[in-house]
Amino acid sequence: MTTATTTTGPAPPLTRDQSATLFGQTMGLVAVTAAFFALGAYMGRDLSGGWAIVWFIGAFGALIALNFATARSEKLAIGLLFGFGLLLGLAMGPTINYYATAEPQAVWQAGGATALFMAGFGTAGYATRRDLSGLARGLFWALLALIVFGIVLIFVNIPNGALIYSILGLVIFAGLTMYDFQRLRRAKDIRTAPLLAASIFLDAVNVFLFFLSIFGGRD
Repeated sequence: MTTATTTTGPAPPLTRDQSATLFGQTMGLVAVTAAFFALGAYMGRDLSGGWAIVWFIGAFGALIALNFATARSEKLAIGLLFGFGLLLGLAMGPTINYYATAEPQAVWQAGGATALFMAGFGTAGYATRRDLSGLARGLFWALLALIVFGIVLIFVNIPNGALIYSILGLVIFAGLTMYDFQRLRRAKDIRTAPLLAASIFLDAVNVFLFFLSIFGGRD
């Protein structure tokens, strides 16, 4: 009895039509996930801080499950992506509601600024021919340092600390947004659309929160 062996090499690049399909599908998934996020934020606007933590944990679990589901079931991956958006919206609902009540104009300004930010840096990342993977590795460590800085701000009063934190965050996510859009252009498997959408959606959420802090913190 003989068995056939299959040699698998690197996946061939997608055709131009396939790349366009992947781009359209990914951005469509980002838009729908954002809609679920908005729905979750509305539903969770009056939740207590304890419930917000629970939903954060649930969102994190959905994101981990999404990584495993992508190669197994596209429908499951998409469902987990939308669930992730909803759970994250529930977790962020009280924060967004606070700003919507105290500084409603800041929410709209942050939303508009986020759209322009993502469009600008996303286009730059999608168009650039320079490999941004090295930059992304450096930005990952910068993001960890920013998280540590944020923890320090909880215990230490630094003048304009929140503003500095938000500006540094925007600089970091400008690079991460470019990298994620370059990943979208270079993707070789159309099944990766949900994962790419999750990355881009997370970029947008973080950028929105940084702008919300900036616009909502002005005197």
